[in-house]
Amino acid sequence: MNDYVVIGKIINTHGIKGELKVDSYTDFVDERFKKDSDIYIGEEHLPFKVNSCRTHKGFLLVQLKDNEDINLVEKYRNMLIYKAKKDIKPLPEGEYYFSDLKDLEVWSEDECLGKVLQVEEGSTHNNLRVKKNADNKEYLIPFIPVFINKVDLEEKRIYINMIEGLL
Repeated sequence: MNDYVVIGKIINTHGIKGELKVDSYTDFVDERFKKDSDIYIGEEHLPFKVNSCRTHKGFLLVQLKDNEDINLVEKYRNMLIYKAKKDIKPLPEGEYYFSDLKDLEVWSEDECLGKVLQVEEGSTHNNLRVKKNADNKEYLIPFIPVFINKVDLEEKRIYINMIEGLL
């Protein structure tokens, strides 16, 4: 399992004092971006402490401690921001982080149908984007109980109800 959860993406810089314009991927902004909390940037998970966070025109403006200069933070543009799972409250049973579902195999009974490429947020429900083994095409599977039988993070599998026309 992944030890980090993606909580946002750095879109750009803002001003000359090192603020980062962030597209937040979390509903828990106050908790995940609070002053002095730990965040990690990029695939290398570079550690930083949050100096400040505020909302501006639908985005977050996050300033990193000891990086209060645009020249120090420009290199992080377009990188993802992570939070260590150990630093956040566990999810209730039956709820999953998108990062946990990515790369899981999708199974129908005893057949592996494909692999989850990503989870896409929808207005009414989330969807799994699955690359099917048989034809190498991508399909969307609604992440709702009528289609999803079981998620097994230890086996790295999602079991689905195969309904005609789904794939």
